[in-house]
Amino acid sequence: MVVMNDAKLIEALSNASSLELFELSTLVDRLLADPRRIVAVLNRLNLGKSVRFMDGRTGQMRSGKVVAMKGDQVTVHEDGTRSQWKLIYAAIDPGDASERVDGPTPAVHQTPVHKPGPDDFRRGDKVSFTDKYLQPQVGTITRINQRTASVDCEGGTGWRVPFAMLRHVMDI
Repeated sequence: MVVMNDAKLIEALSNASSLELFELSTLVDRLLADPRRIVAVLNRLNLGKSVRFMDGRTGQMRSGKVVAMKGDQVTVHEDGTRSQWKLIYAAIDPGDASERVDGPTPAVHQTPVHKPGPDDFRRGDKVSFTDKYLQPQVGTITRINQRTASVDCEGGTGWRVPFAMLRHVMDI
């Protein structure tokens, strides 16, 4: 990890042009969205694990327990405040990989979540999902199977996607 004096960094960035800052922002966004980075954090997380995370509003580190991992977000129940945070994987410090907890912690109240099935989707529905490369895909359902839907995507590729991964897309 590169550590720089905050005052020097702020001075260097304040002297940069808007275009240079935009280029830097784009590069950082691309690095944060790299599937290898996401998988590296994901492999060290599990439900109930204690983690530290950054509050993007204040820049402070907070602590909590992982209560859900879905798509490109982690839901963390913050210790002490009873609030839940939906965070990107980059905001999480998973800590030691050896700490494993089986099952959810009893202190966290989980409401039952409706699990989507074949009755929730129809042929011709426009849907979105995240593919195995962690890239968002949008397409149209062409077939409803017992456990999956066949989806033709805008790029011409076809996917068989479990219903739990599908989200309806509304055209406005």
